[in-house]
Amino acid sequence: MLWTILLMVSGLLALIMLYSSRTRKKNEPPLVKGFIPWLGHALEFGKDAAKFLTRMKQKHGDIFTVRVCGHYITVLLDPNSYDAVLDDTASLDFSRYAQVLKQRIFNLRLPNHNPDTERAWMEQHFQGPSLARLSSSMHLHLQTLLREEERSCSPAEWRQDGLFSLCYSLLFRAGYLTLFGTEKSNNVTELAAVYKEFRKFDGLLTKLARSTLKQEEKRTASLSQERLWELLSPAWLCRGKGSESIDHGSDSSSWQQSYLRHLQREGVDTEMQRRAMLLQLWATQGNAGPAAFWLLGFLLTNPEAMRAVKEELRGLALQEDGSLQHHLLDTLEHHSTPVFDSVLSETLRLTAAALINREVIQNTTLHLASGQEYHLRQGDRVCLFPFLSPQMDPQIHHDPQTFQYDRFLNADGTEKKKFYKDGERLKYYTMPWGADKNMCVGRHFAVSGIKQFAFMVLSRLDLELCDPTATVPPVNPSRYGFGMLQPDGDLEVHYRLKTLH
Repeated sequence: MLWTILLMVSGLLALIMLYSSRTRKKNEPPLVKGFIPWLGHALEFGKDAAKFLTRMKQKHGDIFTVRVCGHYITVLLDPNSYDAVLDDTASLDFSRYAQVLKQRIFNLRLPNHNPDTERAWMEQHFQGPSLARLSSSMHLHLQTLLREEERSCSPAEWRQDGLFSLCYSLLFRAGYLTLFGTEKSNNVTELAAVYKEFRKFDGLLTKLARSTLKQEEKRTASLSQERLWELLSPAWLCRGKGSESIDHGSDSSSWQQSYLRHLQREGVDTEMQRRAMLLQLWATQGNAGPAAFWLLGFLLTNPEAMRAVKEELRGLALQEDGSLQHHLLDTLEHHSTPVFDSVLSETLRLTAAALINREVIQNTTLHLASGQEYHLRQGDRVCLFPFLSPQMDPQIHHDPQTFQYDRFLNADGTEKKKFYKDGERLKYYTMPWGADKNMCVGRHFAVSGIKQFAFMVLSRLDLELCDPTATVPPVNPSRYGFGMLQPDGDLEVHYRLKTLH
């Protein structure tokens, strides 16, 4: 028996050594396998990707390959060379890893999924007249939610809350009503239930993606998924009637109904339609609240920036003869807000931290802007991390860790678009929405919602820090790679409603 066990252990060790025996070949990036067989640098990567990759960049330069859970990931941190990855659709595929994440996080399988078709559908609904309708709907829902605050307290009454909780709750509910609203979703109890379950699910999202949930967390995640699938499913979908209950000829159908029709055209069964709704809920509502938190948090902790934004807000009110409250959406659409836009760009530079992944589907050569060439192996993965470069690169942005509200403003107050590294102008100097053909389709809707929310809060509320010396909390390092960062903690504020005329 003992010999059998020893033989099994020896065989297992031999397999591990064989699997771990990859060596760097000529013209390949520096190889960093780590000391732990198979696992490699997975623990460091998952704990704080920015810290780990910064250390790797300092040691190996702008390109290197790391082992993570048996996979080999080539990390590229030269923004001048990003197009070499983004434009190569023959050798590099972006959909395969996305399908893996959909399965892990949302239990979603879309075997006939066509990314190009879905993007075309998204563009149809987040651009042009459709975008205008969505922004108008968002505006009305934000107004309604703030009016509920008005009815629940007097103008002189101060309330206290965490800024992250306040921003996430209001923007999530307004966005949910805009895109997923049905007759029942206007129910306050129902809306609160969706938000509560979503926050619970979102809190476990990174562990779902990395398959690191503990047993109790697995049960919690599963229950939250089931509950959200139920809450997000309209009556016709819950009854299994599918497309028979949807008016295909109606121009007034909701965003949610249109998305269901899109899924049905792709042959997605009813169960997967329910699960796809949760994916879209997270994709459309998971980042706006955190972005608004960081923006208002930076303003509250930087008095000069707050004064500049409020001065711009007062200027808008004067242009509208003092009627900004009643025509906010039209005002924001027809008047430039360069100061606010710079504040938002700076906020996103500091807190937008998505990883851009591609699967290497055939051996290829990566040509960098420096003239260097590197061989990439089939089966590996390529990863871009714009948060580190260009967004936090000190050669591009002076003192990159510090919030500077006017970083994206020229001396004459216009938008600054020219940034340089080593004397060369950069195409990509900040990339919160991705780049070119793969840029986030819903970015205009997201920006519109954040902008409306911020201007409504600043014009309708007296908002102050409970502790005038407080600073924004640090980021939760486990969220690197998943869109907007979230804080590790909150920023306590108190607020009261201003008297509206």
